[in-house]
Amino acid sequence: MKLFVALVFCVCYAVSASARQPVIHVLVRSGATALPFATVRLLTIDSLPVTATVCDTAGNAHIPAPSGMYRLRVSMFGYADNWTAPVDIRNGSDVSVAITLLEIRQVMAGVTITSKKPLLQLLPDRTVVNVEAGITNSGATVMEVLEKSPGVVVDREGTISLKGRTGVVVMIDGRLTQLSGTDLQSLLNGISASQVESIELIDNPSARFDAAGNAGIINIRMKKNKQAGLNSVVSLSYGQGKHPKTNNNLALNYRKGNLGLFVNYNWSLNRNFTNLYALRDYKGTTSGVNATLRQNSDILTGGLSHTFRAGLDYSVNKKTSFGMTGSYFYLQRTYRGHNRAEWKNEAGYTDSTIITSSDNSSLMKQAAANMNARHRFSSASEWTLDLDYIHYDLLSDQFFRNHSSDPQVPPDASDGHIPSRISILTAKTDYSRKLRAFTFETGLKTSLVKTDNLAEYQLQQQGQWYPDYGKSNHFLYTENIHASYINLSAHRGRFDLQAGLRYEYTRYNGSQLGNNMAPDSIFKRRYGNLFPSSLVRFAADSLNSFSFRAGRRIDRPAFQKLNPFVIILNKYTYQQGNPYFNPQFTWNLELSHTWRDIISTTLRYNITDDYFSQIFYADNSTGIIVYTEGNIGKMTNIGISVSAQLTANKSWSASVQADLNHKNLQGQLWKAYNAEITQANFNLSNQFSFGNGWSAELSGFYTTRSQNDLQEVVDPNGQVSAGVAKQLMRNQATLRLALRDLFYTQRMQGMTDFDSVTEFFRLTRDSRVATLSFTWRFGKTGKQTPKRSTGGAGDVMERVGNIN
Repeated sequence: MKLFVALVFCVCYAVSASARQPVIHVLVRSGATALPFATVRLLTIDSLPVTATVCDTAGNAHIPAPSGMYRLRVSMFGYADNWTAPVDIRNGSDVSVAITLLEIRQVMAGVTITSKKPLLQLLPDRTVVNVEAGITNSGATVMEVLEKSPGVVVDREGTISLKGRTGVVVMIDGRLTQLSGTDLQSLLNGISASQVESIELIDNPSARFDAAGNAGIINIRMKKNKQAGLNSVVSLSYGQGKHPKTNNNLALNYRKGNLGLFVNYNWSLNRNFTNLYALRDYKGTTSGVNATLRQNSDILTGGLSHTFRAGLDYSVNKKTSFGMTGSYFYLQRTYRGHNRAEWKNEAGYTDSTIITSSDNSSLMKQAAANMNARHRFSSASEWTLDLDYIHYDLLSDQFFRNHSSDPQVPPDASDGHIPSRISILTAKTDYSRKLRAFTFETGLKTSLVKTDNLAEYQLQQQGQWYPDYGKSNHFLYTENIHASYINLSAHRGRFDLQAGLRYEYTRYNGSQLGNNMAPDSIFKRRYGNLFPSSLVRFAADSLNSFSFRAGRRIDRPAFQKLNPFVIILNKYTYQQGNPYFNPQFTWNLELSHTWRDIISTTLRYNITDDYFSQIFYADNSTGIIVYTEGNIGKMTNIGISVSAQLTANKSWSASVQADLNHKNLQGQLWKAYNAEITQANFNLSNQFSFGNGWSAELSGFYTTRSQNDLQEVVDPNGQVSAGVAKQLMRNQATLRLALRDLFYTQRMQGMTDFDSVTEFFRLTRDSRVATLSFTWRFGKTGKQTPKRSTGGAGDVMERVGNIN
């Protein structure tokens, strides 16, 4: 590793001495407001394409180019294209250009209709979901928005897949959540969509990003008001399904001169229900079924969350700025369940019935702080520094009481107390420099993670409580990841080229403290890996472009999934960690074509070694199913996706995405598996504008029969949603009515194959909800401020694991 870091800085020093190309600095705005994500095309004087780029969140773009004469063409959905006069950089000096775009307005009978930001944006390296642009996102949680985002599928355990592949890294403002499974699901269900600006779906990140996530990155960007002066946004919503839900948000922003401050607070209260039906067939040594377990579980859940975020930005001068952000998240959830389990013999007659009542609760508290600094040495070079600290307190209390229909079998009960503490410290620094021939980027990053997990179980038998040492456990875990990278990019004629190399060294130690039944155990591991990435983009003409991407990724096991203790889900279903869980590695290859920034088509091929999956084991003597995760073999995936932004007329536009992939899973458990499936996902969103401040949305998604894990297949499911909105108070307020899952079709069912056991399951939730929301924006308006740092904890907040 030391040799690699030294090499990085030697290269940095060598290339920094090279002559650099002149740079065209572009600022795109509408009036006094900067426009993020506008497309900027560099053309010759004869209007032949040279290159293209996308503005950042502050409306800035920087285009290095050989000396010469050029023109710029700038476009953005909802705005009229604009062309610049000739730009002269023949003397080798940098040039700054400010370009103003005008909104497209249709004037009919004295009524003005103004276009808005599209629901989806197809950018060169990602798909952006603009959350507020979707009326049916009103009153929803982030998890509910993700469930209907293009290419995203969420299974019954809360595992997120992107374009048919699991191993997705979830970030919030560039910081990994470090949670997985039900904990990640709880976090995303506790964040209101009204707090979110956009969701970025990044399939194949460059070397600058952390190598984690074989399927890519989902980055959730929280809202940050960039207007000058004092501004505020108040959002209130009430939803009614079978049970009520409310999400409420207050955002305050103040900026004057070089100082910017913001404060956000969100409060939500949700009640939901879940019904889980499962039918297990236990097979004997001969053919046929010798026992059946029929389970029906009704769970009523309640959730209360508070989210507080605050921060400041300060510009010391035009070259140097720093910022600080802090956040606190509190989520309390309750689970009250009733489970009826019927055992049937080979003839189909009921042998016994067991009624289980459960009263469980969980508490999640997260505190996070970030300090960041940025310095521009010149218009061509920049240095950034990020320091992050994140702390989780997680607590799960479980109580189960079982009553048998057999009077000879006394009642029994189980009580569990499962606290966890997780501390994460990260630091990263990045340096970039634009040179004459190419742009050079390099950086270093380090992270330290410590977890302390305790599981204390008691078992009640014949009215007496006894310690359950077979399930009790105390697990300590520490992990260090050190990373460095270099990334080179260049423009040659109609080609854009990029190549990067990232090195990550991982070291972890796990310790299970013993008890009266289990001895102490220790495990540790050290490994280092290289992760190359590359991009070639070719602009065939002003309408068509082609690109090829390749990269290697890694997925590390969630911290909690390395913990060997047992978690009780119900009397006949347990979850257990696996200390011998190894990382999986994936090569991703993509070939894409884009036509007029309207239609994008991508072919991809992915191959994963040491593929890990959920693994289900059955104990025929007790009827208990234990599921864990582990490395089982290899997965290959070949697919095609098509995305389109269509405009039928001035009042009707649509976003369409279709994804088709063929997956092959090969592995060895108690028998050799070779599972193949072709699956598809479709998303459609229609946006309507009726004039006089009225708008509407009709959207939906559909997923065909699919398979994420080696042993489980899920039947088709989907939903249709609709909404209507009205602008009020001179466009300072918006009233929305949204109806999600109109036909109540978002039910999940499928089949799981165990060793000598098969299980059919069906999951139904409180997904059909009507929500009324009101948003009020008030305060001064002015130019936007520079964007705040996204922080450096982006590679370690995804892997905390489950406590529930």
